[in-house]
Amino acid sequence: MEYDELSQSGIRRIANYSPYLDQLAGLASEMGLKQRSNLVHLERCLHEEWSLGQNSILSWTPLDDGMLVLVVPHYAIAEYTAAPSGDSRMPQRVSAAFITELISGNRQLTLLQMQKVARLLQVEPKFITLRQPLDNHPVETQIIEKMIRRYGINYVASRAVTLFDIVGFGLLTPFEQMTQLNSLSYSLNSSHAKMLELDVGLNFARSSSGDGFYIWNRDNGLEANVNLYHFMHLVLADNAIARSKSRSKTVPRLRACFHVGSCYEFHQAEGLNPTIHDFIVGDVTIELARMIEAAMPGQILVGDFLAELRGQTPDETESQVHLDAVTFLQRAQGNLAKLSGLVLSGEKVSAIKCYLTGERLESGEFNIRKLSIRDKHGLTRSAYNAKVNIYRENAEPILLGIEDRKLAAARDPA
Repeated sequence: MEYDELSQSGIRRIANYSPYLDQLAGLASEMGLKQRSNLVHLERCLHEEWSLGQNSILSWTPLDDGMLVLVVPHYAIAEYTAAPSGDSRMPQRVSAAFITELISGNRQLTLLQMQKVARLLQVEPKFITLRQPLDNHPVETQIIEKMIRRYGINYVASRAVTLFDIVGFGLLTPFEQMTQLNSLSYSLNSSHAKMLELDVGLNFARSSSGDGFYIWNRDNGLEANVNLYHFMHLVLADNAIARSKSRSKTVPRLRACFHVGSCYEFHQAEGLNPTIHDFIVGDVTIELARMIEAAMPGQILVGDFLAELRGQTPDETESQVHLDAVTFLQRAQGNLAKLSGLVLSGEKVSAIKCYLTGERLESGEFNIRKLSIRDKHGLTRSAYNAKVNIYRENAEPILLGIEDRKLAAARDPA
């Protein structure tokens, strides 16, 4: 009875920490009851080590009838890379690259690696006794990885993030702000549901920016980032349809930015537990926040990035792919076939075209114009203006973004 109870409520409790684990919980049902009970016991031990957010868990290693975990105070991660202060109580300084590598990717270490890392950080690994030894089951390992990440900080070198911003949000009444945020949330959820119906992978996460939302795909790699870009224009299309039907200020006017860059991901303490929701902060969110300040109502901006992403080569083997923003958009356009069968506002989509805008050349073709954006701090960054045209069989096309000629007119008024 004990194992049965834990297998149902305990694993469900673990699964609720992240949509990742909703999937893993289904796979965990293939495990034995004792093995699932073991994971629930482990989660309780990790929660105790986390100590209401006082500590961060960095790494783990299976050992005999339990596992070693590396636990440090939450502030120590930054102090490890700080300049020496002469205070003997401060942790030993290590390189920022070493800490970054430690909080990137998988957290499982070999016993020898654990011993070396512990010695460098001057931390004694803590041993957690389990009800039975771990058996290296792939699903078991995945679940443990998710648990460890939930109680720590994670670094991602190339994360695609999009920012939706409600135009004129600060000028709205509190009631209008509430209704417009709710409308945007519906567009996010509706678009996510459409992608899932078409079996397009999107492990959707969001974080509030105050005037809108940062959105990212928890999955990594080229395909995950391309899927997020398509998700962005589905959200904008849903919003455009809703605006065309609305006669009040319940539906927001949006502007959006898309960028790929590095970030830190974490779960804040909420009461006695880490939150279910993810939070991100890093170069990618900073760039998006600066870009959105320069975006016009209805505009879509794409950052000028160069990212190293995991993707497939033409022979369908996995490799690291280096992509800039222009090449990424070309890959995104070629990837649109997976959205075939999409229905918007009752009308089937016949074609979608996404592209970066530029000037018309004498040949009749268009180049791609790189925009220079100067922010309030006097810093300059580059970006591209993007357009998305969605054509439907028996309805007017949905044209998203701003044409380059209109941008030129705004820059150089007659």
